[in-house]
Amino acid sequence: MPAACPACGSNRVVVKTLQMHVFTVEDKTVSMIDEDPPMVFEVLCDECDAALPFESFDADVRRDVLLRLGAR
Repeated sequence: MPAACPACGSNRVVVKTLQMHVFTVEDKTVSMIDEDPPMVFEVLCDECDAALPFESFDADVRRDVLLRLGAR
């Protein structure tokens, strides 16, 4: 499936990502000790807000989206 909404046909999607950061705070000093790359959390149609199954997108489209996001 290309990146198009089956409900309305729109090819504009919203990709929500989740990224975790681990910090330490010592004597008012904040340090980041770990940062995971973003992960695709949810894909929605930009027009009708229908949930889209990211895993069913064309493999080349998925790879390009993940590369642009720096995600996994």
